[in-house]
Amino acid sequence: MLAKTYSVAYSGLDAIKIEIEVDIADRGFPGLSIVGLPSKAIEEAKERVRTAINNSGVEFPSRSRITINLAPADLPKEGACYDLPIAVGILIASRRVNFEPTVLGDSLLFGELSLDGALRHTKGVFLLADFAKRNGFKKLFVPRLSANEAAVVKEVEVYPLNSLKELLDFLSGLKSIDKLKTVNPDVLLESASAEFDMGEIIGQEHAKRALEIAAAGGHNVFLKGVPGAGKTMLARALPGIMPPPETEEALEVTRVYSLTGNLLPGESLVRRRPFRSPHHTTSRIGLIGGSSNIQPGEVSLAHRGVLFLDEFAEFPRNILEALRQPLEDGQITISRASGKVTFPCRFLLIAASNPCPCGFLGHPVKECRCFPGQIAKYQKKLSGPILDRIDIHVEVAPVEVDKLGNVFSKPATAEHSDKIRERVVKARKLQEERFRSLEWQIHCNAELSSKQVKQSCSLDKSGIELIKKAISLYNLSARGYFKLVKVARTIADLSGSSNITVEHISEALQFRLRAE
Repeated sequence: MLAKTYSVAYSGLDAIKIEIEVDIADRGFPGLSIVGLPSKAIEEAKERVRTAINNSGVEFPSRSRITINLAPADLPKEGACYDLPIAVGILIASRRVNFEPTVLGDSLLFGELSLDGALRHTKGVFLLADFAKRNGFKKLFVPRLSANEAAVVKEVEVYPLNSLKELLDFLSGLKSIDKLKTVNPDVLLESASAEFDMGEIIGQEHAKRALEIAAAGGHNVFLKGVPGAGKTMLARALPGIMPPPETEEALEVTRVYSLTGNLLPGESLVRRRPFRSPHHTTSRIGLIGGSSNIQPGEVSLAHRGVLFLDEFAEFPRNILEALRQPLEDGQITISRASGKVTFPCRFLLIAASNPCPCGFLGHPVKECRCFPGQIAKYQKKLSGPILDRIDIHVEVAPVEVDKLGNVFSKPATAEHSDKIRERVVKARKLQEERFRSLEWQIHCNAELSSKQVKQSCSLDKSGIELIKKAISLYNLSARGYFKLVKVARTIADLSGSSNITVEHISEALQFRLRAE
């Protein structure tokens, strides 16, 4: 008898319907074969499925010839998520169950089986539910540990399963399974908890202002300074002043995290903006994404959040140059022999670096021990095109001795993160209203295209004259010009101004000239 069940395969963030065809014949040598470009994990499903069926109280048809086809046959299949649909297909084809096969015609089956028939946590359930909603599938049967990923997807009935036997009893009418309750994603969103509060950082008011502008407009920041000045502390305090993600942004991030298995068991949504901080020894594939089975890298895991690259100049130059296109386009396309996949990567980059190998170039007290050639070689790791793609450049000076000495004798007077976040959220709301009135599908000023800058960032005559002088005097590139205007637009939003004034351009200019 021939039986069919349905599941999905993933090509990047796109789900593709997979038809699992199971044929059981009494003729031929007994055995089980799987065709349709299965991976090693799927080949090993033979033993998992055989043992799980036997341990679920049903006899496996070991004396028959079983052929399983995963269609379409020309698409490579990965992972152990096909265990459940394969097992159910075998039971239907062998007539070992007493329910009609048509009951699963509008259903998707998904999950890895244990040897005792229990279902394990399986990544990708959010993408499965999203596919089901878009393609008319009404029911999902998934592992209970992964079911909450589908809780934010409406119009789909999700049945959380503990085991294969539980599914068989449900389909046979012996037991009932409570459907998963849907959850409104808006109620789950919240601000990220930061490792440090801005109020804990001594001094560095200029750098704090730069991070406030960056959080309000989504601008990239380069922190350059001597060791111990507080660059890492500033970067790790940034999530505390960023606004909570919008629903659409959270769903975009959840798609990536569901695909990679980074959603914890029981989680429905990525509630906070991501903060990723890969070590400078990370590989190009680890940062950008790739491998034979194309997977997203750190730039995509930081989508709609922060990517913090500490010791920026210590990263190999070829890895840093690979950041050019993601920084500009907000997405990364990875091409391999097996196909081409595009992942989103609209992140806020925070890069931190020392001025030289020893770190003390320009220190007011400590002497730099580097030779001129060493300094030049170190600084050349950061190319002009990379620095030109960073909106805000900040020199982080050493903290003054007097301020350090007053830490224990006087109460802290620095502004705390929650106060700064209030201003950031107000600025973001102004941007949202502006974009909505112009019918633009963007979220912050940093995403403005050159054409959109001209439409939304009007300058008066004095502002235009100031920018012209800056271009002539400091040789600003065309990209630098547009980034300067976008930062000025964010500064104006923070002040509640609808127009960009000379004061806003002047402040933006001082953050731009440090890299020129």
